[in-house]
Amino acid sequence: MRAVPGQQAHLPRIDEHATDVAADPDDVWAALGETLDAVLSRRWTAAASRVVGCADSRASGPRPLVEGSTIPGFRVTAAVPRAELALEGRHFFSTYVLTFRIDPLEGDRTRLRAESRAAFPGVAGRTYRLLVIGTGGHVVAVRRLLADVRRRAERRTART
Repeated sequence: MRAVPGQQAHLPRIDEHATDVAADPDDVWAALGETLDAVLSRRWTAAASRVVGCADSRASGPRPLVEGSTIPGFRVTAAVPRAELALEGRHFFSTYVLTFRIDPLEGDRTRLRAESRAAFPGVAGRTYRLLVIGTGGHVVAVRRLLADVRRRAERRTART
């Protein structure tokens, strides 16, 4: 069963990136939550989320992540273990959704996908979009995040 985040269908699609992981969906799910907490709760990330006026600028709620948990810049709006994690956020320049989907593959392999959707209203929003999306910074950040999850999941698998 797939969750349907509140705003996902209404926001324009930005892109989708994927990585194949040599780990089962349980390890990918665990690694996803751990990585998001580790990467997005860094001091500079939390500070940046406050500067741009993010609705959620600090980590709160249960761990592992469940619906209602927050990490800087995002609120979890759907959490289907081993299948899907949807994060929504908003700030002065954008409203956005980042949805991770975990697809089992043959053997102990998994595909992890990250779909981004966002709206950038007004002149300030268009400028922000140019800075974040237009420069390729968003692509680099999402691909790095997926690679971090992949490495963490594969390390978890190697330990068992």
